[in-house]
Amino acid sequence: MRARIRALSLCVAASVTFGGLTSSPAQAEDFITIGTGSVSGLYFPLGTAMCRLVNKDRRRHGIRCTADETSGSLDNLQALRDGRLDFAIVQSDWQARAYEGTPQLSNGVPFTDLRALVSLHSEVFTVVARADADIASFSDLRGKRVNIGNPGSGQRATMEVLMAALRWGTDSFSEVHELPAEAQSAALCAGAFDAMVFAVGHPSASVEEATTACDSVLVPLDDLQIRATVVDSDVYEFAEIPGNLYRGNPDPVKSFGFAATLVTTRQQSLRVVNSLVRSIISNLDSLKRAHPAFASLDAAEMVGSYQTAPLHRAARAYFRSEGLLERASP
Repeated sequence: MRARIRALSLCVAASVTFGGLTSSPAQAEDFITIGTGSVSGLYFPLGTAMCRLVNKDRRRHGIRCTADETSGSLDNLQALRDGRLDFAIVQSDWQARAYEGTPQLSNGVPFTDLRALVSLHSEVFTVVARADADIASFSDLRGKRVNIGNPGSGQRATMEVLMAALRWGTDSFSEVHELPAEAQSAALCAGAFDAMVFAVGHPSASVEEATTACDSVLVPLDDLQIRATVVDSDVYEFAEIPGNLYRGNPDPVKSFGFAATLVTTRQQSLRVVNSLVRSIISNLDSLKRAHPAFASLDAAEMVGSYQTAPLHRAARAYFRSEGLLERASP
């Protein structure tokens, strides 16, 4: 009898133990990754802030989020297409080009499975030059030593668009450097090159570093060919960097801009997308406090502006339920 009772007890214990391992889907977590950019830029803190909003409610929805440092927009889009990322932050101009097809990605094959979620902070294409380099306009970069950005970054790809518009090649510069965003400010002030480019929201810690550590100036992008490129494009808008935002730069600086956007693919889980966009929109005040460049985020504009790829259907359903589609900018 004792043997039978012991055997029965062991069976019950085994049932409880293995049942606990195999029949508790509420305890399982979905792990998602957001591709961002350089740790010195805004994409990484933005992705980290969004993941923090998701993770604080993970007991409810069972999703754990991490933000990965990457080379930037083009790297993110390719990784998203290859299935190496679940979500990605990318420049809106490259969201548009990827969806429609661009030679810089997958040999020009349109990324038709790309899906938009939200637009984020505005970005301005920014050129910073040493004050002693005699650079007063974008065209003055010709013949200079210029850091055009690392391959895979959006700033590098957008710089190449401008170079093509001006019919420039890399041989148009006396030296071409390819340092990533986190390294170029220190290199500029060390005299490694004369100028560098950013695609960034302002205020920017990297631009502040360059203008604080040495005498540097923001270069206006107001050349006739560049203005024509902006006018002819459906992915750029004229923009201006405010004066007195950085040391030694008292006047507003003309340029052009776009926005950072959060994207995924058509195949992404409805539940995961719903949880992510819900976390962002319902905690927008918290996200706005994460960095001064995020302070002007507006839910209606985030839904309706700078989106080229179709909205993911779970995001569209959530925005409709919140009345945001009706309020969205055209």
